[in-house]
Amino acid sequence: MGAGVVMMCAALLSGVSEADAQIMNQGDLSANGAVIYSLPKTVIVLQVEAEVETYVAGPYAKYAQRYFGVTPPVANSTKCNITGIKMLPYVEADMSTRAAVNLGSLKGASANFLAMCSQGLIITSDSYGAAPSNFRFPAPQMNPFASGEQVSTIDNITTTIYKSVKNDNGEIEQVPIQQSQVVEKNIDKRAEETAALIFKLRQRRIDIVTGETDATFSGEAMASTLAEIARLENEYMSMFIGKSSIEKVACTFEVVPDPAAAKQMYVAFRVADTGVVPANNMGGRPIVVELTPEKMSTIPSDPNAQSSKNKIYYRVPCTAAVKVMDGTKLLLSSRLPIYQLGQNSFIPVDALIK
Repeated sequence: MGAGVVMMCAALLSGVSEADAQIMNQGDLSANGAVIYSLPKTVIVLQVEAEVETYVAGPYAKYAQRYFGVTPPVANSTKCNITGIKMLPYVEADMSTRAAVNLGSLKGASANFLAMCSQGLIITSDSYGAAPSNFRFPAPQMNPFASGEQVSTIDNITTTIYKSVKNDNGEIEQVPIQQSQVVEKNIDKRAEETAALIFKLRQRRIDIVTGETDATFSGEAMASTLAEIARLENEYMSMFIGKSSIEKVACTFEVVPDPAAAKQMYVAFRVADTGVVPANNMGGRPIVVELTPEKMSTIPSDPNAQSSKNKIYYRVPCTAAVKVMDGTKLLLSSRLPIYQLGQNSFIPVDALIK
């Protein structure tokens, strides 16, 4: 786990004999030469991987039972499944808790202050563990059956009409006239012809395998021919049973525990049929992060040591059991140090001076 962001470069003021720590409130002015720093807070980062499966019904879906004995869905659908979650703690500056300290000229004070920074107790400039954000969503499906329609969509229809004419005797008689016109084939006819193509391909495959054909196939030629027949059959069958495609989605979400919250439960993100969406999108089921802080022993303070002289504020993290829940289903659990749920305290600036 890394520590967080630099608030201000340390400026050491010579000629001052004591290190005076002070929690800064809104509107407070810091003394000249003071180092402004923030106490750390923990951000829980969830790296989520999911798969979005899109099903597009075939145009001849309602005829699949008639010709092939199967009953595929007749409506388009999309569903999302979480395939992986990684949980990482990051530390950043808690901008709601800032402190000022004047290190003065105490021997070793600056060295000890920087040692605390490297241990993650205080946020300074060289340790911001930023989490990258990455969102990928599936591209919309166009017409996936454009290449599967191999039968003609038009038909020539010949009709007979009768025209009244006078014969040589001056009598009126009806003369039949053949008239042809081009019309669009109805879907029943196209489905029937496509099914016939599939059965023809299957018969052709049987003929090739059994040798019941005028052409001779062997070795790679037979393998290539059978592979092409299988490709065409699958393409035609998709007109009846539909097509499915799977798109992988990767995204990152952050949860910042609030020490003032009555209950440590947070909606990290939501899973909708169309994919993984942010927590404020009410169109999906919530994925909840639940924290159970472990009990910390409270160390009583010495009433005679309340002065902030020669002391520096720091924060002790609280260890919490963290669960990621999908309803009643446990997706992930771990134990993480949560700084903002811990305790603020003092440390003597010369504690580590040898």
